[in-house]
Amino acid sequence: MSDGRRIRIQWRRDGFGLRAAVFGLAALFSIPIVAVLANLFLPGKGTWAHLADTVLAEYVRNTAILAVGAGTGVAVVGTGAAWLVTMYRFPGRRVLEWALILPLAVPAYVLAYVYTDFLQAAGPLQSLIRDVTGLRTRDYWFPEVRSLGGAVTMLVLVYYPYVYLIARAAFLEQCVCVLEVSRTLGCTGWESLRRVALPLARPAIAAGSALALMETLADFGTVSYFGVNTFTTGIYRTWYSLGDPVAAAQLSAALLGFVALVLLFERVNRGQARFHQTSIRYRPLPANVLTGARAWTATLVCALPVLLGFVVPGILLLHLSLIDGDAQFGPRYLALVGNSVTLATVTACLAVPLSLLLAYGVRRYRSASVTTAVRVAGLGYAVPGSVIAVGTLIPFAMFDNTVDAWMRSTFGISTGLLLTGTIAGVVFACLVRFLAVSLQTVEASLTKISPSIDAAARSLGSGTLRTALTVHAPIMGGSLLTAWLIVFVDTMKELPATLLLRPFNFDTLAVQAYHLAKDERLAEASTAALAIVAVGLIPVLLLSRSVARARPGLGSEGAEDDAVEIIEGVASQRP
Repeated sequence: MSDGRRIRIQWRRDGFGLRAAVFGLAALFSIPIVAVLANLFLPGKGTWAHLADTVLAEYVRNTAILAVGAGTGVAVVGTGAAWLVTMYRFPGRRVLEWALILPLAVPAYVLAYVYTDFLQAAGPLQSLIRDVTGLRTRDYWFPEVRSLGGAVTMLVLVYYPYVYLIARAAFLEQCVCVLEVSRTLGCTGWESLRRVALPLARPAIAAGSALALMETLADFGTVSYFGVNTFTTGIYRTWYSLGDPVAAAQLSAALLGFVALVLLFERVNRGQARFHQTSIRYRPLPANVLTGARAWTATLVCALPVLLGFVVPGILLLHLSLIDGDAQFGPRYLALVGNSVTLATVTACLAVPLSLLLAYGVRRYRSASVTTAVRVAGLGYAVPGSVIAVGTLIPFAMFDNTVDAWMRSTFGISTGLLLTGTIAGVVFACLVRFLAVSLQTVEASLTKISPSIDAAARSLGSGTLRTALTVHAPIMGGSLLTAWLIVFVDTMKELPATLLLRPFNFDTLAVQAYHLAKDERLAEASTAALAIVAVGLIPVLLLSRSVARARPGLGSEGAEDDAVEIIEGVASQRP
């Protein structure tokens, strides 16, 4: 047999194995969603009828208000800040252009704990007001932080950087010619933003807003602590308090439909509109220097989200931790850190190679079936963690019970719980939830590698797996590391899936902070919360450093390019 024929046979065999692996992973990671949807047609214990008569309307109303409020807020704050730091020069701009990303390191529920302690009636701010004015608590009005409006505010402060990052990249890429034409037609700076720049950047802003909406609908810690009844809190209560997994799955299916409607709305609203540049002339965006009151107003507008979303919470957390932190700081606390790091490390170490396999499958087979399978495998980011947890518990429990019953009847041995209530279940749920983040990073990097490299490796007798590991992986080293860090941080912050699926005596930092805050022990919860923020700050600082190096007219570079592609790609995942 000639060498050429042998290489072709080996290439086809490797390709068959790769295709089978892609379809197998797609089937595996779709199990939670299929399990949730299958329960729509199962009889329950009458809990669903009770929920429909009592709290379902409240779940729908509060979830809709959260989605609209947070979606509008992140779009306004993120886009406004991006426009200012891109188009204008004002005091502090060079620091603010990267500092505006820092709130990404703070989980929304941590922000909720901090501001509740600071703003509540017994907190330091209201105590100062009473000491200075001599008023009593009922003598003055003060906004209630533990409310639906408070939850919207917390979510906006944490998730606006998604829109800021991608909107800033879109503004950097816009041609100055179209802006100059708008000025010749009598448009002011803000009219040019509204009538020219925003329409051109609309797909980018919509992508960032869609990702923020996914996170909003998936939020559990913030709304649970604030006492706001939404689908995510209802799922948890139905499973644990009412003991009805079928009703919990039916609530999860309703939330899944809600997510689909929200994400598809913008696509339908956009219609056949096009947003590309029509001019081939390009010059860098001008540096408009602001002076006087306008300059300091721009500084204040851009600094306020950073102060409220990162600086103030960080200072308050550090203060609480030093004054009255977690009394369990010591061996018990080291165990919590070890559990969180172990879970995040295992998930990230599995997510990256699986993403490489799936992305390479799309590269190797440019067919609709393989592409669809990969999109199904990466669908989990559009699904809230509580939904994935319920969808994981149902099939895992069924598998465990089936194996246990068979072993009892055949060998008289009880196998107990093999998957349910183990770290394997938590890791699987986190993989389903965050695989899309890693997948988009890897896919974006693969598209930058010339297909001629594949052909050269194939002509030298390298198989599919060997080519991916020895040729592509070293070239993509930076992107693979970026994917690993992002999945690691997201897993560290994940609360609902970990809370529902964790084994006994396997608490993480997120679970510890949640339990202490739920018991109103906010000062003690600050230690775990501060640890989560500290871990998440490392990759965010790396990303911020890259943003600081980007220059108008030159586009984004390095990690910022990766971040923009991640946001666009993940937000494009459609249920």
